[in-house]
Amino acid sequence: IRGHQIARHNLGCHEGRNGRIERAMKHFIIAANLGDDLSMKKIKDGYVEGDVSKEDFAAVLRAHQASVDATKSSQREEAELAKQRGLSRIA
Repeated sequence: IRGHQIARHNLGCHEGRNGRIERAMKHFIIAANLGDDLSMKKIKDGYVEGDVSKEDFAAVLRAHQASVDATKSSQREEAELAKQRGLSRIA
């Protein structure tokens, strides 16, 4: 099960507001696995509150980091630096 990370995060928020914490955490886990930082924070909070097991938290943390690492590239870093400096590249 995959999906769009923001949509999954929003579903988790909706389920949480309706008191379905276990379902909310499942949505947050999927979103965090896709690299969503806000969902990773929700999972961390869930771990602290006892809603997420230590094993699940560790697995999500590894998957989140792998997803974030997969999106890194030298071109993206160069583009971000250029953006911060207000430069644009014209080819």
